[in-house]
Amino acid sequence: MTTNPYARWLLVILAVGALSAAGDPLTSASDYAALEPLDGHPQTSVAIVDRLRHYHMASKPLDDELSSQIFDKYLSFLDPKRSHLLAEDVSEFEKYRDRFDDALEQGDLAPAFEIYNRFHRRALERIEYDVAALQRGIEQFDFTAEEDVQLDRSEAPWPADRAAVERLWHQSLKSRVLSGKLAGESLETIADTLTKRVNNSLRAVRQTRSEDVFQTYINAFAQTYDEYTQYFSPRDSEDFNIAMSLSLEGIGAVLGRQDDYTVVQDLVKGGPADLGGDLKRTDRIVAVSQSEKEPFVDIVGWRTDEVVQLIRGPKDSPVLLKVFAAGGDAAATRVVEIVRNVVKLEDQAASKSSFTIDRNGREQRIGVLVIPTFYMDFKALRAGDRNYKSTTRDVARLIGELKDEDIDALIVDLRNNGGGSLQEARELTGLFVESGPVVQVADSSRPTVLSDRDGGAVTWRGPLAVIVNRYSASASEIFAGAIQDYGLGVVVGNQTFGKGTVQTLIPLPAGELKVTERRYYRVSGQGTERNGIVPDIVFPARDGSARRRPEVLGTIDDPMATVSAAPYAPRNRVAPLLDALRTRHEERARSNPEFAYLRAREDYFGRLRERTHLSLREATRLAQQEADDAWILNVENARLVARGEQPVADLDELTARREAETERRPEDDVLTRETAAILADFIDLSQPLAMAGGQAPVPRTLPTEPAATARADEG
Repeated sequence: MTTNPYARWLLVILAVGALSAAGDPLTSASDYAALEPLDGHPQTSVAIVDRLRHYHMASKPLDDELSSQIFDKYLSFLDPKRSHLLAEDVSEFEKYRDRFDDALEQGDLAPAFEIYNRFHRRALERIEYDVAALQRGIEQFDFTAEEDVQLDRSEAPWPADRAAVERLWHQSLKSRVLSGKLAGESLETIADTLTKRVNNSLRAVRQTRSEDVFQTYINAFAQTYDEYTQYFSPRDSEDFNIAMSLSLEGIGAVLGRQDDYTVVQDLVKGGPADLGGDLKRTDRIVAVSQSEKEPFVDIVGWRTDEVVQLIRGPKDSPVLLKVFAAGGDAAATRVVEIVRNVVKLEDQAASKSSFTIDRNGREQRIGVLVIPTFYMDFKALRAGDRNYKSTTRDVARLIGELKDEDIDALIVDLRNNGGGSLQEARELTGLFVESGPVVQVADSSRPTVLSDRDGGAVTWRGPLAVIVNRYSASASEIFAGAIQDYGLGVVVGNQTFGKGTVQTLIPLPAGELKVTERRYYRVSGQGTERNGIVPDIVFPARDGSARRRPEVLGTIDDPMATVSAAPYAPRNRVAPLLDALRTRHEERARSNPEFAYLRAREDYFGRLRERTHLSLREATRLAQQEADDAWILNVENARLVARGEQPVADLDELTARREAETERRPEDDVLTRETAAILADFIDLSQPLAMAGGQAPVPRTLPTEPAATARADEG
């Protein structure tokens, strides 16, 4: 949610521990062809200016003030650690600070590409420096001196000169060497690993395309409006639609990169590659052909996204892959022919399970629905396909199956669900709300109330809990907020992300623009932007994320933090019992070693995030690492002993034990189990109030015609 997907190629350039492998030798930082805009880029740029002006909810003038913001954001996207560009570079580019507005109006991309090409050259100079340093030998580094490296340089001064930037590069390389030493690696192994990483950085820089530069620049512009407005290149637009529909036409293989080779990382269960049985995990793909009559295209050294585009294709069409096995001879290839088909990405679809808990000698069966995202196949919907894929359809079916298992209560798990379709959030809420408003949306005018459209068609009326965390956002917040406002169920977990805006996809001459056009509010009138949903019962966050506010890339000036409540009738099933539910939960949590473990992790990782510098003195780093490892080992062993398991001697043994564990079930998660216990409390406490639970459902009627054509993104 806070990552910029269009800048991932830059992250590859700068990341420590990129892919792997030997690459082409570096000649000189000046030996590269400067990138230039493609023919269609000026037209697309002008179209984006027009679309933002007419469709974005924030009516911002494209003037010198906005130009200055674009300038700063573009530099931060290119060089977030301020470890490549020099102060003199930035000073030279200051002439463009108040000229980006005019350039965008005219489709003039020369300033953006001039700045990028300078960054490109500095990135190659960085690689040259690392190559030379590694050739001198890593024995050169002195790990006895008091020195440290600043972890966050986003607000640091730009390096004053070449000597200053080389000090940063030296510190970075020294830190990587020290990390290897502390991991017990030999100097030879460290040098080999770092050489491979440098080669991969070089490969990534050389594979940068003009489309990458254009996308980064345009998104620097788009995100001065707000952090969710975003330009999708044609390729990213296709990937977005795949993510929303949970299907694609291809072979069903997850591809990655190792050395110069495209590697099969996984096979989608039930996909063409999986059913064919000839393509194996870890196979290296070296060439691709579209039929037996066409020549093979050598793909060694290609970018993974380009290989994916070559292999992806229409249903019932063949594709031939020339592959060799991992560890085998690259010359001993075999040809695998696969007929493309529709591949369902079921790992992102809603799923269900159930388990029993004992409460006062009576077994209660708890159903669990895990919803990773709010998806909808917009293309199938617009085409009138009555069997279009959607979250609501899947959940309605899964609830029916769970009721066949005679569940007593239901958990809806929205942890890490970053959102999706606004329409799906509305429809899904309708499975639980008999009738009435679900969410309010507003641009600069009076809010519009969106209601459940099939009043009374409720699929679940029994005891309900919703689990959320810091990474639950947008559509997840609409659903959880409605359940909380209506008092239909108890919301547990951590405060959610706080995304309260609605985006719409608008077509462009090339690609699409995701534009923030409205803000949404709960039926109670509360806004979720920055505030999120506060659970009725709060759980500790094992990674300390509850303490951390995600980075804000842009803001929308809107005085309406709240609006008037919509006319709705709360059911108030939870409020009369909430104090008692909290008391019972807190009593269990105080004596539960799993909760003690989670609280300890939350505090520890919260403190880790507060560190601003990392020592480059080996003795200091070693002492810090030993203290960290001892703390982790102590906490983990306390947990193991409390669970009746044998403690481990060291962290390696702990890792080995975890790797040997079988696949974990939802009931193995302490937070899911505690949520089930809260629901059991709810059932106990509600009986005197004659509250009904688990009663026979009213059949849900799903729409037989496309209900909407708008594409609203909540992700």
